[in-house]
Amino acid sequence: MALKQVLDVYERMDCESVSGKDIVALARTAGIQDAASITVKGPKGTTDFIKIRIPGKNGKQAGGTAPTLGLVGRLGGLGARPERIGFVSDGDGALAVVAAAMKLGLMAQRGDRLNGDIIIATHICPCAPTRPHHPVPFMDSPVEFHTTNEYEIDADMDAVLAVDTTKGNRIINTRGFAISPTVKDGYILRVSEDLLDLMQITTGRLPAVFAITTQDITPYGNGVFHLNSILQPSVATSAPTVGVAITTETPVPGCATGATHLVDVEMAVRFCLEVAKAYTNGQCQFYDAAEFALLQKLYGSLSHLQTGGGVK
Repeated sequence: MALKQVLDVYERMDCESVSGKDIVALARTAGIQDAASITVKGPKGTTDFIKIRIPGKNGKQAGGTAPTLGLVGRLGGLGARPERIGFVSDGDGALAVVAAAMKLGLMAQRGDRLNGDIIIATHICPCAPTRPHHPVPFMDSPVEFHTTNEYEIDADMDAVLAVDTTKGNRIINTRGFAISPTVKDGYILRVSEDLLDLMQITTGRLPAVFAITTQDITPYGNGVFHLNSILQPSVATSAPTVGVAITTETPVPGCATGATHLVDVEMAVRFCLEVAKAYTNGQCQFYDAAEFALLQKLYGSLSHLQTGGGVK
């Protein structure tokens, strides 16, 4: 159970002046030593990128061989001040991954260290802009998304869970969270059976999967429609990436306040924790490596979809 961590992080993030340094200080209370924040200025303001690393017993930091999982919280901002007062729906991704970090830190303090390292990354911006989007308005970001990927994707990540609010659409219409198919090097692969198993165990319900398109796995800024930014990490890494979408039954604007359902966030956090345990212990696969190799042999590389494109 991670509800206490979700509540603690929410109360800290629901503040007009919250900064990356505040989140780093909060992480320290959970015994986390490797946490840092950096302020980055973009065309529409500033934000604080944070990165937290929790070492495993047999992880890379200890010279071991266990794989490293990345938990990336995707968002435009925690708040849309001064346009809106309070924590916005778009902040759920950051809330989830920081709460997961807090729980992992506490687990390590109590002797329950994972086998491999976990890297948590997101950004903290209480005063982000908004922008029009159909069917409901989206939060914008103070920095460009290639900058976001630069600070949030780490070369040590062997697989990535990208957690994001995904409520402003009519593609996935269920309350709670859903996962995407695995994305790797421009390919949309089959949904991981291991992740489906962990999801139904975590939720006690049948797993939910949301549809994605080729557009969704191309970089922002290329002029094509994107469901949202949940799979933008996949354009910046060769690691298999899966979106963890915090969802609702009806379209909810990313800039809406009072729209964060803490029990849903907590459920997504527990899922991330269970994936972290299993993946770093070699008990969960994001994709079938042999089948991916066959796809590449048959159809070639699709890594050009990770670029801005261009006509030759």
